[in-house]
Amino acid sequence: MTPAIEVHGLKKEFLLNTSGASSFKTMFLWRKTATHTHLEVLRGLDFTIPKGECAAVIGRNGAGKSTLLSLLARVYKPTKGEIKIHGRMAPLLELGAGFHPDLTGRENVFFNGIILGLTRAEMRARLDQIVQFAELEKHIDAPVRTYSSGMMARLGFSVAVHVDAEVLLVDEVLAVGDFEFERKCYAKIDEFRSAGGTILFVSHQMDAVRRVADRCLWLHKGLIRDDGPPEAIIREYELADAAPGVEPS
Repeated sequence: MTPAIEVHGLKKEFLLNTSGASSFKTMFLWRKTATHTHLEVLRGLDFTIPKGECAAVIGRNGAGKSTLLSLLARVYKPTKGEIKIHGRMAPLLELGAGFHPDLTGRENVFFNGIILGLTRAEMRARLDQIVQFAELEKHIDAPVRTYSSGMMARLGFSVAVHVDAEVLLVDEVLAVGDFEFERKCYAKIDEFRSAGGTILFVSHQMDAVRRVADRCLWLHKGLIRDDGPPEAIIREYELADAAPGVEPS
């Protein structure tokens, strides 16, 4: 099968200042006095997502799920390892990410579309569809800072699924919004998959994983603990999650 996403030996570390010196007065001495700790978030991931597959990433808070998506979306650079994305990618990482609060919804649509590689003419041709899907006809010319969380979720999702992407990265977007928006999201995801699109999404909602995913990757402390059919992985994960003081074997 043709790969859409390839990840090899992926590691990500963050450098933390642990000196406790955070005041303005000591800021100029920071380079000499600060002590550092390396926080290893991802410890070596290897996986391939074929074109047309929908894969879910699950795991407890702090497992590295959102860091993984941010690396795939090129928000972060890997400490080590290699990432290959084959085809145009549309990331929908967190609520409001990529939106400028002082720009209108319309301006943010054009801004995000251009970042994803479309021309202004292409975005103009898609604008009505994006606004209608998001149900924001009355608010599209208001600043995004006036939007509710549900409105931002609708606009972000609508942009991501209308830019002719081949790979969609989604972080918990289905957890925000009303029932009708959720239904429309699922329908659009089904349409995207039918057209051969690839999806990698993070979720704490096991019902969403069961509903959408062909495959499930369980991240645990920066490593892939298991990878396989969603129902089997979810069952194993929920058994471990029911006993939070017990580490998975």
